[in-house]
Amino acid sequence: MSEKTKSGFVSIIGRPNVGKSTLMNKIIGQKIAITSSKPQTTRTKISTVYTKGNTQMVFVDTPGLHKAKNKLGANMVSTAKRSFNESDVCLYLIEADTYIGEQDENILSLLRTVDIPVILVINKIDKVEKVKVFETIEVFSKQGNFAEVVPLSAKNGKNIDTLLEVVEKYIPEGPFYYDPETLTDQPERQIVGEIVREKCLRCLGDEIPHGIAVTIESMKFNKGAVDIDASIICERESHKGMIIGKGASKIKEIGSKARIDIEKMLDKKVNLKLFVKIKENWRDSDYMLKNFGFIGDENDDYE
Repeated sequence: MSEKTKSGFVSIIGRPNVGKSTLMNKIIGQKIAITSSKPQTTRTKISTVYTKGNTQMVFVDTPGLHKAKNKLGANMVSTAKRSFNESDVCLYLIEADTYIGEQDENILSLLRTVDIPVILVINKIDKVEKVKVFETIEVFSKQGNFAEVVPLSAKNGKNIDTLLEVVEKYIPEGPFYYDPETLTDQPERQIVGEIVREKCLRCLGDEIPHGIAVTIESMKFNKGAVDIDASIICERESHKGMIIGKGASKIKEIGSKARIDIEKMLDKKVNLKLFVKIKENWRDSDYMLKNFGFIGDENDDYE
């Protein structure tokens, strides 16, 4: 008689910039979600699949919960809220800090309304003394009924195996959702676009990145290489100049760094061409948000 399988969805939530994407990438052992030091880097729900033995865990990286300033931001928050309501287990990611700000207060209020196990994950423990971690556990444990508490460092991988063992306890019996070899549900074109956007986030100043989107115009696989044309969408003429840079220096830097990561992912030589287009106020346009893949028909009620 074959061994029974277990499978379930695990949402990763938290305020912006606590390391959700870094954690998910470390679990999978491959870069799927982009990361940067800027908040609200993740804009859509991204799923990665971890399969080991008879257990499959689908980790869902969500946009950070924050106060929305436009329709894009409103959809990001809606996506995050809906994600953990549809999951079997929720990972609530925080940093080691005894202060509970407004964003975490709001998340804690939401978590008190869900019926699934919530695991408190304290990230970035490599940056603080152990006593700070213990103090954080004491403070946050009074704020919610957490099934487990796991301190870890997503960056260096400390206690990742412990987290996976803890999560597995709460995964229900059921058939696998994906082939065991699957790592993500994201199309290659989408991952490529996100890699380009990540390099924009890393190479440009604070003013521009939230007003940037990236679309893949074409992606052609040839015998020895992949030819990719991508457009960087910005909202203002002044931003276009900053993205291109003096003598095209900035866009060359973005393209060079993006190409390295894309080649690693595709395991092929990549010829990448970048273009810059202006779409004023695209973050408040339903048409453009749908066109860029940030919202679908199921998200039309986000306001």
